Amino acid sequence: MNAAVIVVIVVVAVILICVIAWISMSNSIKVAGLKVDEALSGIDVALTKRYDTLTKMIDVVKGYKAHEIQTLTQITAMRSGMSMAERNYANGQMDQLSGQIRILAENYPELRSNQNFLELQRTVADVEEHLQASRRLYNANVTAYNAKLVTFPSSMVASSIGAVRREFFVADETRRQDVRISF
Repeated sequence: MNAAVIVVIVVVAVILICVIAWISMSNSIKVAGLKVDEALSGIDVALTKRYDTLTKMIDVVKGYKAHEIQTLTQITAMRSGMSMAERNYANGQMDQLSGQIRILAENYPELRSNQNFLELQRTVADVEEHLQASRRLYNANVTAYNAKLVTFPSSMVASSIGAVRREFFVADETRRQDVRISF
């Protein structure tokens, strides 16, 4: 082989390697951009989950709370109409029953609002943790994407395909405050 053929083969190989590297970097930047978009969608999913879940949980807790207030008010009203003799008689009957059976002496309904409040607290913590994880994933993907845009040689490919930096998730002032749950 003569030197000219070797030079042509080397030049073609170098050009081919550069084209393959350019395509690979271009695809890598595009995939990183898709991951950023997907992570942003994950934040939207988490926000929707938070809204739907907390709205439903608050409604359930409010419903049980209202029911228990009504029940306890009725029991108190019923007891206030009893004479002292009726109370003493009812108390004696309850003393006899409490020795035989382990139930609530005054036959209160099972109170559930306390359990619902605890479940609401657990749900709030779970939903907020999921949202926080989505935001961290988004910011990690933005970091990886932006790193490709500023490091050589992928920065040259990024500018040639028009890739632009993405912004990190930063909560605005109103979202940094605690959510107020009121009943």
